[in-house]
Amino acid sequence: MYLDQKEKESIFKKHGKNAKDTGSAEGQIALFTYRINHLTEHLKNNRKDFNTERSLVKLVGKRRALLDYLTKKDILRYRAIVKELGLRK
Repeated sequence: MYLDQKEKESIFKKHGKNAKDTGSAEGQIALFTYRINHLTEHLKNNRKDFNTERSLVKLVGKRRALLDYLTKKDILRYRAIVKELGLRK
């Protein structure tokens, strides 16, 4: 599988408070970004995989909702995670 437990823990450790902090918005956004990047690469090779395309659209929507939540809650945290993950150009 492309995402094992150690990889998840490293994502949460880097973007959350610690490796077990799976509930923070930053950690979830980072995990969604990792999964979105993986699915995007998959769709470049398998352009007719419509189930994966649907999953990708749902993940992007979830990430967008979390980012909107962060803008309302704490704009500094939002700016930090966007800069860290390179989401805006």
